[in-house]
Amino acid sequence: MPVDYSKWDALELSDDSDIEVHPNVDKKSFIRAKQNQIHQQRFDRKRRITTLKYERVVNDGLLLRIDALLTALESHKKDVEGKQEAGEVDEVVFDALMDVSSDASLGPDQPPGPPEGVHTQEGEQPSYSKMMGALVDQVKMEVEKAKAEEGAVRYAAFITGIGGHKAKVQGLQKDLITELNKLEKEEGLKITSESIHTGFDSSHVSKPTPATTATATKTSKPELLNPSSMGARSQTPGSEADISSGGLDPAPGEDDDDMEASPLAKQFGSLKHGDYTQSLQFISVHPSILAEKETDGLLVEAFNAQSNATTRKEEEYARQCVHQALLLQYCRQLGKDGVGMFFKRIQTQGHQARKLFLDDVNNTYARIRTRTAELAKQREEDGGGDREQIQLHAVDPGTTINIVTPPPLEQCQSEDERASRQIFETFPPGLRVALESGSLDKVNEVLGKMSVDEAEQVVEQLGEGGMLSLEEGVIDATTEEGMKAMEEIERTKKMPGQKSEPGRVEEVVEGTEDPGMD
Repeated sequence: MPVDYSKWDALELSDDSDIEVHPNVDKKSFIRAKQNQIHQQRFDRKRRITTLKYERVVNDGLLLRIDALLTALESHKKDVEGKQEAGEVDEVVFDALMDVSSDASLGPDQPPGPPEGVHTQEGEQPSYSKMMGALVDQVKMEVEKAKAEEGAVRYAAFITGIGGHKAKVQGLQKDLITELNKLEKEEGLKITSESIHTGFDSSHVSKPTPATTATATKTSKPELLNPSSMGARSQTPGSEADISSGGLDPAPGEDDDDMEASPLAKQFGSLKHGDYTQSLQFISVHPSILAEKETDGLLVEAFNAQSNATTRKEEEYARQCVHQALLLQYCRQLGKDGVGMFFKRIQTQGHQARKLFLDDVNNTYARIRTRTAELAKQREEDGGGDREQIQLHAVDPGTTINIVTPPPLEQCQSEDERASRQIFETFPPGLRVALESGSLDKVNEVLGKMSVDEAEQVVEQLGEGGMLSLEEGVIDATTEEGMKAMEEIERTKKMPGQKSEPGRVEEVVEGTEDPGMD
């Protein structure tokens, strides 16, 4: 593949070695003077570009009011009929000018303030009403020089004169735009340190949270794994370990079962795809939309919409929610000026940042679409009913099952601990999180999402790694209940409720409702 070196042609480099100066001129001073000249030219060019852009905005506002004045004069033509005096005609023109000055639909009467360094010697920028008054006064002087005294003729002369000034402002705008394009083209010919951008200059690294191993506690009650099958299902802590569906990494919006998009987020998600002007305006009016919870809510909305989509339009809505969610995420992660930086780069054709963002949107939506298809297929195979699960129960009611998480490899002190840690590292993320929490309920929720064969393999690995610890319960013989329990043990030579060998974990295949069917 040939290498294209043309992108380096615009680099503005200075080679001091090929500069020849007069022997009486200090070479270093000459180079510094040349550099200062280049920097000054660049500074003057930037300031001129800023000035032209500002004048263009002001002229646009002035042209808008000139057009409105011409329209008002046309509508007041009937008021001039029968009037011959110059003062009467001028009064009609003044009434039309007042109509324009009081028209709120034309925007604020005061033009935007000039940027720093622009028109600093001219004092405060006059209002549009003052500009229009000065324009009418100038036209009046021109009309009087032309000696148009008759009513209809004088009024027509006013319209013609104001139309001539409109043409002058339009010509000024045309020249201004031509000069602005020329300067911007000249500015873009050379690459400087200020114009070098590498996409979105931001990175986000999530710091790992230290693993917490729960302290084993003794209890006289048997502990049951998977109590969720007896009541309402809580938020699945090991959803990342959805091995049975073949996906170790959940799609965005899949885990947040208890979250939904706010009305504001849904309104933002329905904005037209690619209309960044409308999105920017929405964020300006509703800055609270940048909160992280709104991004999460939109991803949940996208996941739910894709799950229920039956038409192309519904799928497009899901993709639009992903687009708007990532838009908010990028603006938030780019820092204090992230909103302005994002929209400036995303609306620049050919900018690398635009490609990065759209690729991220496409990849995220593809993951959601694939994941929802997998879940739909799984529900179809399961028939929406019960399915078999591997559940762990302590056979002896007086025995407590504890989770023992092996320490990191660098902290292991024996070969058994290292072997146990190596087994632990092979588990999917969700299962590791559940084990590190020390909660049997959470471990059981992860096992409940696996197929029977896979869950059996995990349980076998837990046993091999010594990660399941059994402890007998402690009976307080000072209480009446404890004394009865001791009498039962002495009489039967067994722990209360014991039916088999104590200290054993039993794998039970249960036909419980699939938690993923909620």
